[in-house]
Amino acid sequence: MCAMRRYIVYILLFLGIGLCGCRKVSYPRPYGYRRIVLPEAEYVPLQAKEPYTFEQSRYAQWVEVANKGKGEWMNLHYDVLNADIHCSYMPIKGNLRELTDDAVQFVYKHVSQASSIPERSFVNEEAKVYGVFFILEGNTASPYQFFLTDSTEHFFRGAAYCNCRPNADSLQPVLEYLEKDIEHLIETFAWK
Repeated sequence: MCAMRRYIVYILLFLGIGLCGCRKVSYPRPYGYRRIVLPEAEYVPLQAKEPYTFEQSRYAQWVEVANKGKGEWMNLHYDVLNADIHCSYMPIKGNLRELTDDAVQFVYKHVSQASSIPERSFVNEEAKVYGVFFILEGNTASPYQFFLTDSTEHFFRGAAYCNCRPNADSLQPVLEYLEKDIEHLIETFAWK
């Protein structure tokens, strides 16, 4: 009888272990991001009294900012993207070198966070628009910066900012959208 009890205990023990051990194994899942649905890109001419013109996104509002010292300050605000392009305009008064040096120094203040900073030159001889577009790759506060000039009278500078913590992975669709908008802005830019 003792052998029979022991046999039953072993069978119950193995059945218990077998039933407990048949659970589905769970694995850690990668962190997910909210899906960002972006509108189709549409452009309209800038409606402002500035000494320049360009085509801006239909989804951006041109907002004049209180004067922060020298020059004029404006923002292109993208409500749908929660992003801004901070713009400034300065007339050149023999200080082109100083203005371009300031713009480049401002870009390279982000060098500690950027993995690389490729730059593209833009030249439109017909409209007398010359400039540089900087792409700050990595988790930087300002992923895109640029400046445009006619090299004698006008200097325009812009820097894009997403109004959230910088994370290039989760913001990739927004950053690609902003990059195309900035390229379109630069390509359609003209002095009045």
